[in-house]
Amino acid sequence: MTSDEDARPIDPQVRIGHVHLKVADLERSLRFYCGVLGFQVTQRYGTQAAFVSAGGYHHHIGLNTWESLGGSPPPVGATGLYHVAILYPDRRTLADALRRLIAAAVPLDGASDHGVSEALYLRDPDHNGVELYWDRPQELWPRTAAGELAMFTRRLDLDGLLNEVEAEATAPEVEEGPRDL
Repeated sequence: MTSDEDARPIDPQVRIGHVHLKVADLERSLRFYCGVLGFQVTQRYGTQAAFVSAGGYHHHIGLNTWESLGGSPPPVGATGLYHVAILYPDRRTLADALRRLIAAAVPLDGASDHGVSEALYLRDPDHNGVELYWDRPQELWPRTAAGELAMFTRRLDLDGLLNEVEAEATAPEVEEGPRDL
């Protein structure tokens, strides 16, 4: 049992800062997380570990072979990490992630619209679950008549998502003329 003091909500500013994954082959994992998804290496520890991030943060993902060099994925039905979720800032950047996955022939396990977010589900080379997603603005989240959150799971329109980056790529370039100052 916990006291009322122990049961109070956690501070709303708390965030999950990073995840550290055990991998079998560090270079293979770096090809996936950096080469396919676009993270950048911020630091390496020889051939055993590397930290990768987006935007210069110290690390969002740690990859190491300390206990897993040459290992195999956990068997189905075992406990462990279900997936790591990587939050993209907007729908266009999620669409770019989908474009990268397609170009690298990385298969999806699923793609869902949850009302509050749109998500792509896949596996990394070590079969760790990976969710790539963006959150809709909170004012657009589905709610019940009583104001409670009403998330759902529907099929995500991947072609519609890809249109976010394809429209940008096919837009005609506009020549800039002289500017009036």
